Amino acid sequence: MTTFPIAKIRSDFPILEQTIRNKPLIYFDNAASCQKPNQVIDCISDFYRQDYANIHRGVHTLSQRATDKYELAREKVQNFINAKSEKEIIFVRGATEAINLVANTYGKANIKAGDEILITAMEHHANIVPWQMLCEQTGAVLKVAPIDKNGELLYSEFEKLLSDKTKLVAVTQMSNALGTVNPVKKMVAAAHAKGIPVLLDGAQAIPHLKIDVQALDCDFYVFSGHKLYAPSGIGVLYGKQALLEAMPPYQGGGDMIRTVTFEKSTYAGLPHKFEAGTPSIADTVGLGAAIDYINSIDIEAIADYEHELLVYATEQAMKIKGLTIIGQAAEKGAILSFTLDKIHPHDIGTLLDSQGIAIRAGYHCAMPVMDFFEIPATARASFAMYNTKAEIDFFMQAVTELIKIFG
Repeated sequence: MTTFPIAKIRSDFPILEQTIRNKPLIYFDNAASCQKPNQVIDCISDFYRQDYANIHRGVHTLSQRATDKYELAREKVQNFINAKSEKEIIFVRGATEAINLVANTYGKANIKAGDEILITAMEHHANIVPWQMLCEQTGAVLKVAPIDKNGELLYSEFEKLLSDKTKLVAVTQMSNALGTVNPVKKMVAAAHAKGIPVLLDGAQAIPHLKIDVQALDCDFYVFSGHKLYAPSGIGVLYGKQALLEAMPPYQGGGDMIRTVTFEKSTYAGLPHKFEAGTPSIADTVGLGAAIDYINSIDIEAIADYEHELLVYATEQAMKIKGLTIIGQAAEKGAILSFTLDKIHPHDIGTLLDSQGIAIRAGYHCAMPVMDFFEIPATARASFAMYNTKAEIDFFMQAVTELIKIFG
């Protein structure tokens, strides 16, 4: 087995070289957003220095160069997730906008009063609220598949909730609050057996797992660039071409039209029908650079290394008296959510910051998960390919000292 090139990878991320409160920065907030390598930073900087112009409509050289780089990024995304066509790749601001796009186009066109939308109890708010809004507008009903105390989906209950009334399933591939990796291929097959389309929220999964949308056979797949070592403000909606072609536009404006008169407008074909206005051009090019970077390392090697970190961190955490891990699914991504007896997660986060350690403390845009576990919040350490076991050791020692401080 080839040794994971951790030293080289860490050298690619300039932000990791700094100190916080006179301590080396340990960045364990990757589930919220990942840091950016030089290869992405330089790509964006070079684009603004040399190639920037608005795209698609210009005949001059800069516009043509910018358009080529923008559309090349689309091709890179297509290959990265193995979509059948670049027409199936829609650029949006992030996973949240992608879900809202589907809710407001496919949802409004296909879901009516009495219909049901099925999600799970571990969803991020971004995969709850848009469906609640759609239900309020249409009279549809939101159904929730339950989880157990390990944070695992009760799959038999999920299957029972699939019915003739179910018109859409929308589920996370990997929970941001628990790390649980759902059996989404199996879930898609079960839904399709009843003719139900499926949207997968891949925001957490995309930097950690190899994604093949054709193998998954999902109808929609969404993710954000900022969790994939790319800039914020760029994300992707994948949709099967036939579904996207049948859906009405999400927004009106420039670049999504074919013809406009005061009496009527006609719309552009895919993917431009869903990309109204000037997009986040440089950030899209940066997403392409991030995909190049990940491919240069290999996503499966990254997944193996991060799993090794998670296993090590879990073993160390279980040695600490008074620490409770929230979310212990058998299939789990590189997320360690926990509580400490008599210490609020916000205090944990603040005190760890004094040691240069960045974690997330709160409800992680997953209030129903916290309600299920009967806790107000968790502290969450989430790992990426640039983290190390030495950082985990320092983190665990800091948590141990924190417990001593609080008696």
